[in-house]
Amino acid sequence: MNVLSQTTGYAIEALACLAASSSKSMMVREIAAETGIAQAYLAKVVQRLVVAGVVDSKRGYRGGIYLSRSPSDITIKEIDDAVEINRPPDRCLLGMTSCSEERACPAHDYWKETRESVRHRLTTLTLDDIVAFEIGRKAGDSGSSPLGAG
Repeated sequence: MNVLSQTTGYAIEALACLAASSSKSMMVREIAAETGIAQAYLAKVVQRLVVAGVVDSKRGYRGGIYLSRSPSDITIKEIDDAVEINRPPDRCLLGMTSCSEERACPAHDYWKETRESVRHRLTTLTLDDIVAFEIGRKAGDSGSSPLGAG
């Protein structure tokens, strides 16, 4: 069961690449080449991130995209909200169509609490946490996941 979509995963990966770069800005084609994300698809994702104010873009000489603010100020929830335009409403964990506050399934309260916990964690997890995790992973650090238990 996935909570975040593949599109959100691509956005996080692209932004982590940008944040870890030694230059302030990168072209979409450079990020696509580094991450393996299809350039045309990445360009669409980047457009959504620009509209949401997560990144800014500049055309021409020394152009490209750049983070609108520090990676420590960009949350994973913000990235997810920026790229997920038509998110379906929260669904029942058991797949029941009639599950609601008024007619709750046996797992309703558990699933509602779990969803809220995940949402809260995504508002505290930042792009900076992802970059630090990736740097540690590449260095062979077997430390904890940025999602952690906290």
